[in-house]
Amino acid sequence: MSTSITAEGVSLGYRGHPVIEDLDLALPPGKVTAIVGPNACGKSTLLRGLARLHPLSGGRVSIDGQDIGGLSRRDLARLVGVLPQSSIAPDGVRVAELVGRGRFPHQGWFGRHSSQDDQIVMRSLEATGVADLAERRLEELSGGQRQRVWIAMVLAQETDAVLLDEPTTYLDVTHQLELLDLLSDLNAERGTTVVMVLHELNYAARYADHMVVMSGGRIAAQGAPRDVLTVDSVRDAFGLEAEVIADPVTGGPLVVPRGRTRGRLDLRVG
Repeated sequence: MSTSITAEGVSLGYRGHPVIEDLDLALPPGKVTAIVGPNACGKSTLLRGLARLHPLSGGRVSIDGQDIGGLSRRDLARLVGVLPQSSIAPDGVRVAELVGRGRFPHQGWFGRHSSQDDQIVMRSLEATGVADLAERRLEELSGGQRQRVWIAMVLAQETDAVLLDEPTTYLDVTHQLELLDLLSDLNAERGTTVVMVLHELNYAARYADHMVVMSGGRIAAQGAPRDVLTVDSVRDAFGLEAEVIADPVTGGPLVVPRGRTRGRLDLRVG
């Protein structure tokens, strides 16, 4: 059964300053949803609210009909895996040890690893391409390697839903595509509900079944990418003049920014 995530009348803010007010959102279960929008529009704040990483100032968030405010940390971690924008690990922790912490919600009171836990950790390391780094300390790795380790920890939780805030950060283009392919496969093979905040509109259009466009703390548009990404919606939400054409690979929408056409230097020789 695919996991459903619903926000009802949700309000979120910082130090009394509202960012999102009275927002309703029902994310399609068993689908890949991309939340996009300009900087400071509230997309990461919304994801943090959905994950209970930021307290609600109003409303409620439910997962499969259960109000997450009433769940224990362990019970919530059994339902949803979360990759925040910034993650902090203890000094000196090794890669395999960190990924193994993703098994926490499935272990007994004494927190002992089983052989099954070890197998799941290794599969997660292999899936994210960091199995050869298992014994390295996290602080010895590059930003891109660390990001893949954190994603491996989320995969090791084996939840029916994952929430990821800008998961392609620090990754080069090859690893960005590998990660998005991995999340797409996870969705297709296990029916995992995937919700991710992305900056790259064309990645969102290519990989998402459902897109939520945010602007000024509200939902400006939502639906299938081909219905949501239009010349007008890109202009209204991002202030960007662009053409929207067919992606030659998928046939879905592809946003091509116009950029500036005046005031360029003439670099021709002669």
